[in-house]
Amino acid sequence: MDAIIKQHPALKAVDAGRKVSREEAEEAVRTLISYLGDCPNREGLKDTPKRVVNAYAELFAGYKQDPGAVLERVFEDVGGYQDIVLVQDIPFYSHCEHHMVPFHGKVHAAYYPTDGVVGLSKIGRVVDVFARRLQTQENLTTQIAEAIDDVLKPRGVAVLVEAEHMCMAMRGIKKSGVLTTTTRFTGLFAEDPAEQVRFISLVRGGQR
Repeated sequence: MDAIIKQHPALKAVDAGRKVSREEAEEAVRTLISYLGDCPNREGLKDTPKRVVNAYAELFAGYKQDPGAVLERVFEDVGGYQDIVLVQDIPFYSHCEHHMVPFHGKVHAAYYPTDGVVGLSKIGRVVDVFARRLQTQENLTTQIAEAIDDVLKPRGVAVLVEAEHMCMAMRGIKKSGVLTTTTRFTGLFAEDPAEQVRFISLVRGGQR
């Protein structure tokens, strides 16, 4: 099957304006350090702007990645397999778009194939594409499900995300260990509550 790769409008980078230079990005870090009350020129912080920009290039690499390209290759020779495909306990690290503070957790994703299956590692890669952007958990959940749905055209997609948010643990009400759960269902999973129950039962039954 030749996969048709089409970037969903919601997946495009939000800002198509002037590209900020590396020098400007490093200067912004220096400004923040000064704002916090420290000296950006002292020995321990002198190279911090450079390190922060390097780290951000890795932490937010998802803005330069296309989930459609990740899911492009589909394997048709699977013995006619048509049942559920579940990849669970996919770890992720992301950053809250409200405070730019990390949140992390696990993604569980399932789909009913139509004309073949995608390599199992590709589901994890799709999670990383969206997690490595400024996010909300709700949006992350939807984007993962819609990318799988748009590209693979399966009979249904189910995504469950569980995460702990540092903006809740480190600041504000300062409650650590609190998990937030979000779900998104399409196709068979959205139409049949029994399929949702099956998916959640498989996820919960497989957890240790």
